[in-house]
Amino acid sequence: QVHLVESGGRLVQAGGSLRLSCVDSGRTFSAYSMGWFRQAPGNEHEFVARISRFGRATDYADSLKGRFTISRDNRKNTVYLQKNSLESEDTASYFCAAAPDHQDYTYRRKEEYWYWGQGTQVTVSS
Repeated sequence: QVHLVESGGRLVQAGGSLRLSCVDSGRTFSAYSMGWFRQAPGNEHEFVARISRFGRATDYADSLKGRFTISRDNRKNTVYLQKNSLESEDTASYFCAAAPDHQDYTYRRKEEYWYWGQGTQVTVSS
């Protein structure tokens, strides 16, 4: 079973940096690709980044590439999202999610993720 809990969200000034964490209290963390999504009020979930099971492959939303970095530590059952040069448009609830290996998955669609955390709020003030 996978149980995900995000942390690290807070109020931050534009231009600042923030690192989000997501911990899985289960025993199968390395069996899943991990993704980060975000949702601003009134919007759908937006893909942010994804990392493969052992960290060999990463993928980012085109608009965020270069500012955000996803990483994972399987010894700690944790996935991270480092966010730099924050903008007011980055204000959203950020969710981590776990997806199993599947040859047809893009890992950019929320439907491909089986387990979700409760989210952590990031607010960027301009």
